[in-house]
Amino acid sequence: MLNDNFGVHPLTDQSAHVRFRAREVSTWLQARAEQLDLDRHLASQVLPQLGQAGLFRIGVPTDIGGSGGTILHAIDAIATIAEDSMAAALVFWGQRAFVECLLQSENTALRASLLPSLLSGELAGAVGLSNGMKFLSKMEALQLSATAFRPVGGVQYWTLTGSIPWVTNLRPEGFVAAIATDHTDGKQPSIFAVPNEIEGVIRSDDLDLVALRATNTAALYLQKAVLDESFQIASNAPDFLAGVRPNLLGLQCGLSIGLTRRSLRSLDSTGPIARSVLADNCRSLEAELHGIVLDLLDGISSGEFIDKPKQLFSLRLLLASLVQEANILEVHATGGRGYIRGHADLARRRREAAFIPIITPSVVEIRSLFEKNE
Repeated sequence: MLNDNFGVHPLTDQSAHVRFRAREVSTWLQARAEQLDLDRHLASQVLPQLGQAGLFRIGVPTDIGGSGGTILHAIDAIATIAEDSMAAALVFWGQRAFVECLLQSENTALRASLLPSLLSGELAGAVGLSNGMKFLSKMEALQLSATAFRPVGGVQYWTLTGSIPWVTNLRPEGFVAAIATDHTDGKQPSIFAVPNEIEGVIRSDDLDLVALRATNTAALYLQKAVLDESFQIASNAPDFLAGVRPNLLGLQCGLSIGLTRRSLRSLDSTGPIARSVLADNCRSLEAELHGIVLDLLDGISSGEFIDKPKQLFSLRLLLASLVQEANILEVHATGGRGYIRGHADLARRRREAAFIPIITPSVVEIRSLFEKNE
């Protein structure tokens, strides 16, 4: 019943290419989706699987190791993976969001150094920028600080201190995380890339999540970690975050788009009575999803959301609501058999749907921001 087009948009002409790459890992994900959600044992395998399928190269220019296309194709790819496993899609988001930070950075040497291992899936990229994004929206102060020092005749160094309570894709085998820091000397906040091997960079044990457990999600602590200027992604965090925010949030919206599509598709495999009773609801949600996706793609590709983030936040709220509606529709369509323990997919998607409203910026945070601006 569901029309599986990502959106009739002139910049999604690589959709077949995206789906082909996603199908390469789809069988692996479908067979392990429940395990990826409920335990950590396969966490180390997720990133290599996605990397081997070439998914991190989507939307990255070919002359720097990518497979071409635009950020819109990367959003489509994340949505496609989210149909099979939200845990895998969340790892994908963290990796691709960090790659996006490098693509928009003026530090070309850092990009050249890190990008090959990120695109292959050998190195994990994480974005600990929730605090930075809230700072940009004047919702909270930065939780990390940088103190500058420069040896005589040497390059610029900073000592970084602070913590981030929740970061996805902090792979114990090796990671680099993008973080936003204040400066003790009063200069503009910066964005840094923090490698795990630097002394003073401490990863907690995995957070004891109720789901999405194979995502290497942990807290990150910086205890007088020293970085030099070669690790600085941006010297002006507010300007950089404002510019990269539409793409990062667009990638995040791919999670909601994929989960909504999968829940709506469940009607195709249910009985004739459920299909008949729920068909109009399904078509209505499908049409709403299609319209939201088009608005999202248009706003990102035109650059409109850079100066009008409120419109992007509104789409984020609409998608969060749509996920819940589509998920409840799947519950109705599946009926009593979905409440039997062996019918794991429905229960897993219920847990996945419960995660969507709390991703930063959360539904509550966006609504609070809107109320302040009224």
